[in-house]
Amino acid sequence: MSKSAILDGPMQISMFSVIDHHPSLPRGTKQFYNEILDQCELADTLGYNTFFVAEHHFHEYGAFPNPAVALAAAATRTKRIKLGTAVVVLPFRNPIQVAEDYAMVDLLSDGRLVMGIGSGYLSHEFEGFGIDPQVKRESFDEAIDVIRRLWSGDKISYDGKFTKIDNAAINVVPVQQPAPPIYVAALRAETVYYVGKNGDHMMIVPYATVDEIEGMGPLVESYQKGFAESGKSGQGEVVGAFHAYVAETDDQARAEAADAFDLYVETRQYAKSQVYDECVASKVCVFGSVETAVERLVQMYDLGLTHIALLTNFGGLANDLVCKSMRLMANEVAPEVNARLRARAAA
Repeated sequence: MSKSAILDGPMQISMFSVIDHHPSLPRGTKQFYNEILDQCELADTLGYNTFFVAEHHFHEYGAFPNPAVALAAAATRTKRIKLGTAVVVLPFRNPIQVAEDYAMVDLLSDGRLVMGIGSGYLSHEFEGFGIDPQVKRESFDEAIDVIRRLWSGDKISYDGKFTKIDNAAINVVPVQQPAPPIYVAALRAETVYYVGKNGDHMMIVPYATVDEIEGMGPLVESYQKGFAESGKSGQGEVVGAFHAYVAETDDQARAEAADAFDLYVETRQYAKSQVYDECVASKVCVFGSVETAVERLVQMYDLGLTHIALLTNFGGLANDLVCKSMRLMANEVAPEVNARLRARAAA
């Protein structure tokens, strides 16, 4: 399979892992880390656009407390794939150190960093850091301003509520200038317009935001309306993250992945909890056969989602099954999706 089948089509396809760890399973943390890096290397070989990883703390829901460390390791094992965060939780970190850490990732990867950022949403994480969640929006806005300024490499002075800088510059800057691409996470429907209005790209997890896939159409429209009012040209990019598992048939996909997905749902740290069968019914996932996956991705494209990040590693799913699904998506689903989209556009 030519990488161009997945790289150059109308729909871009990426990988995403929450890095949910389950200590009750025999797989240890070190083995899990090795599997994630192996999957990133495979994604690079197969032609996926980006490999995203999440940041989480104080709970098995996510086992990467600092994505920068993991992405630096991934940079040494990959050549082409972009390396992304989904997301860096800015209120938990000193923005000067965030700017330094991720400038290093961009340097080590030769300019492949994609920076997803968010303000956080899990109460136990704010409690663990001793941070009042009421200040998270103000802290987030200040942090991203600081990071953007520091990434220029210029000396800056900053007198903010949370950050004080007196004529200092970071000593490493990203390869990508003026800055690596930044995507702002939106978890609530009412925030998408304002992400666009600020002129930022957006990341969204429909599973957590809408009850059924058709609800994404109005949200993407609202985001693009905001982006059109931002003063920037063109359209903003929306990355939609979907749980995914592809097998030879719908029944086989369910047999291989349902238990793992339901375990993942059981240990998730926010309210919505559609299990496998409910998720299939609402269509906020890519579960099933190659043909089912093709139909779902075309539908998502029609709703304005032209870049999809697939959460295929969940609930302790065996590494060989994760890799099998990744190969089917890259070798059979993606080429057919992009062929259909190209044929439709030509007609």
